Amino acid sequence: MPFVNIKTPEGALTKAQKEEIVHRTTDMLVEYMSEAARPHTLVLIEEVKDGGYGRADEIFVIPEAYRAPAGA
Repeated sequence: MPFVNIKTPEGALTKAQKEEIVHRTTDMLVEYMSEAARPHTLVLIEEVKDGGYGRADEIFVIPEAYRAPAGA
């Protein structure tokens, strides 16, 4: 079973964007593995809360400009 785990900052993607990522990632894996992989492909999108990860010794908080629109 193909398994893809994507981690993204919480609130960075809309529901529609997540659906598109799942669809396009599944299609990509099917191209490599054959159509038989489609029903067994799992794409997990994990949202990490602000302050839940860091970069260059600094705790990361997603800037407002990178957040998905509210209610999207």
